Amino acid sequence: MTTLEKGTALITGASSGIGAIYADRLAHDGYDLILVARRRQHLDTLARRLTDETGRSVQVVQADLNDPADLASVEQLLRTDRTLSMLVNNAGLGATAPLLEADVNRMAEMISLNVSALTRLTYAAVPGFVERGSGTVINIASVVAIAPELLNGVYGGTKAYVLAFTRSLHHELAAKGVRVQAVLPGATATEFWDVAGTPVEHLPSAIVMRADAMVDAALAGLDQGELFTIPALPDARDLVAYEAAREKLLPQLSRSAPAERYLVARVS
Repeated sequence: MTTLEKGTALITGASSGIGAIYADRLAHDGYDLILVARRRQHLDTLARRLTDETGRSVQVVQADLNDPADLASVEQLLRTDRTLSMLVNNAGLGATAPLLEADVNRMAEMISLNVSALTRLTYAAVPGFVERGSGTVINIASVVAIAPELLNGVYGGTKAYVLAFTRSLHHELAAKGVRVQAVLPGATATEFWDVAGTPVEHLPSAIVMRADAMVDAALAGLDQGELFTIPALPDARDLVAYEAAREKLLPQLSRSAPAERYLVARVS
């Protein structure tokens, strides 16, 4: 592919917010697009604008990724479209209510979308990337992946999964030509907050980033080869130190005997 023919990027949750901005940036960067979301009218409007502005091919797929039939149709697209060069797993649900105030059925829907659908779509796309020797997977996580106490714990748990899954994908696929990135936004000015239960207007303005600034930072991180991109983090050395502390633990996590501090007699 030339610099102007970068293949096709499939973006989930593309009808608004972060997903729509990824669509805009990638179309202007030379990608054809497959836009996936539930709201057909929003998708059609976005597709017309991007085609007019960039001349790129933009396909629209109306799908609810929590619906098994809709999910299967998107998986089939990912398996069969040989122009596919990028998957942006952006679709997701959030929540701000604490455990005792949260609807467990809503939490199950969140797990299904944030974890199961993301996993199935990645499994559908990656074999083709490996076969073709190139491809990119971008997973939109959240800072709650490393700080789950900030919001609803189930939401944090789903994003911690995305972080761990991304790390594993990188470990397995980097040598096969597949780039992987997890993006960990902080509070971002999108309708996510209305759906999650806390309007963004209720948050301190000092912690809220514009969605376009967040996406531009994430794409800059991708260009710089980052595995994990935290757009708001001022000093990248802090993330390096966090990773170094994690790696220091690895050789010590599995041993034939308990640590000495646990070798004490229990009082019955």
